[in-house]
Amino acid sequence: MGEYRHDQGCEGGTEGRGTEGNAVGIEAVRTQPAVGSVECAGLNHAGVGIRPVQGPGPSRWPVRALLAPVTQVAGLGNYGLRGTRHSVGMEVLDQLARQLAVAEGWRVDKRCCADVAVATAHGLELLLLKPRRFMNLNGLSVASAGCISVSKAEIYSLGPKDIYLVHDDLDKALGKVAVKLGGSARGHNGVQSCISALHSNEMTRLRIGIGRPEGDVTVPNYVLSPFSAGEREKLEQILAQAVTCLLELIQSRAPTEPGDRG
Repeated sequence: MGEYRHDQGCEGGTEGRGTEGNAVGIEAVRTQPAVGSVECAGLNHAGVGIRPVQGPGPSRWPVRALLAPVTQVAGLGNYGLRGTRHSVGMEVLDQLARQLAVAEGWRVDKRCCADVAVATAHGLELLLLKPRRFMNLNGLSVASAGCISVSKAEIYSLGPKDIYLVHDDLDKALGKVAVKLGGSARGHNGVQSCISALHSNEMTRLRIGIGRPEGDVTVPNYVLSPFSAGEREKLEQILAQAVTCLLELIQSRAPTEPGDRG
């Protein structure tokens, strides 16, 4: 794939040139079944009672966010390599924002070096986040977004269980979507970055199957290349399925009483 320019456009980020091998730090994922995984298929709830919130400015958050529990949904990927298999988590976040009617609400927040948008679902404030960093540094954005403050008043105080990570999975065929509750990174550098930054592996993970490369194609070249034309034809349905699965899961875990995060 050769060299590429990665301009992240936020303070605290790292701009630089690199090849797919050393800029992203890809590792092969072991082909063993995931413990605690739950396959998501055939879900048909769309929208599930979502009420959109108007997007804030670049560094301002609505005061109403102080009044409701918060869930962070982070789409992992390489910000400068949109449309590639390794960044499919970010495409899921774009689809989620469209479904929640906040697609115009994305803003750059330099405090966590990420694109962010806010919506409300099931009594939860959803903080949607796409890190503006390389995959193996995504965790820095995810962790720093957990304590964004306005006027020195802490708004978001998120624990690992309040965070959902959306990312690609080599060990699942294209079209397979699964939930993993905690556990190891299983070779995924973006997930490992989040585990290291949060000092926890309790985050819920929505895994989007991309399949493994065939023939002589290496894993780094495969995950950093765009989806093929045939895969793109299937991707719209896959993204919709992933969003439905995610919203269904959030709905099932929404608090039943004010202040109840369990």
